[in-house]
Amino acid sequence: MNPSRSSPFAGPPRHIVLLANDGMNLLDLCGPLQAFSTARRQDPEAYRIHVVSAAGGAVVTGAGLPVATESLAQFEAKLGDGERIHTLVAPGGSNSERFVTNPALVDWIRERAPQAQRVCSVCTGAFYLAEAGLLDGLRVTTHWAWAEQLQRAYPALQVDPDPIFIRQGRIWTSAGVTAGIDLALALVEQDLGHQKAIAVARQLVVFVKRPGGQSQFSAPLASQAAGVGRFAELHAWIAANLGEDLRVESLAGRVNMSPRTFARAYVAETGRTPARTVELMRLEAARRALEETSLPLKRIATDAGYGEEQNLRRVFQRQLGVSPAQYRERFSAH
Repeated sequence: MNPSRSSPFAGPPRHIVLLANDGMNLLDLCGPLQAFSTARRQDPEAYRIHVVSAAGGAVVTGAGLPVATESLAQFEAKLGDGERIHTLVAPGGSNSERFVTNPALVDWIRERAPQAQRVCSVCTGAFYLAEAGLLDGLRVTTHWAWAEQLQRAYPALQVDPDPIFIRQGRIWTSAGVTAGIDLALALVEQDLGHQKAIAVARQLVVFVKRPGGQSQFSAPLASQAAGVGRFAELHAWIAANLGEDLRVESLAGRVNMSPRTFARAYVAETGRTPARTVELMRLEAARRALEETSLPLKRIATDAGYGEEQNLRRVFQRQLGVSPAQYRERFSAH
């Protein structure tokens, strides 16, 4: 060990370990890999990057493209005396609707994570950290479509489906797919400073800090779109009448129930209040209008049931962290 370093984290080498497994999302791996590699081109001593799988060799990603990896044993043999993992990243991806972890990788994470300076996950890589017992009691995130399954499987976690990434001490979890780039840029900024992170972001042509959260990209009303459930017809009516009186009393009358009985039954059926559903439907309608039309904001606010344009602005800032104009600039087809 270099005697000039008082600890394995006081300077280079920073060993970045990106785990790989069959069926993983290609971008979960290559997004962070490219960010760290770009940073290394600016500072050749910044990182030593390793793509590691349980057995080594070619790992076939969910996209069908094989990725060359070194085995856990080969990586261990490369570590110098006293050197440790600086950043451990578990990418996600699954070929099925239920996430299944690789036991060998889970065991290795459980053994090695306590010695690493940072432990991170991209997308459903959070399942690996959770299975290894690293996330209990922490607020974490994952891809919005997997958040509910992660929460059910590991009830000791506090799963927040909206943030692009969350840091809890030395544990970092991030949202789906491209969020791995956001995570890697934040890690580069922590290691090398803001200017280096900006330079990497410019090379990758991305935001160094992306505004908003996953709510910009998720489908919060997937259950309504499926057209199933006790209140499917009510949902269809709400979606077609967003400018009407949509208070609980009015909605209860449409299904011939008392407001109290309706509110209780609705929460039991959908897992959210009627007011929350109305809020999500109005937001979804406004989002789609901004994406698909060139209508003025005042008209969109009226059609979506917000009344005043200022109400629309407040909702977008509160829910998405961006203004309607910013949202349209990024996502409009016009």
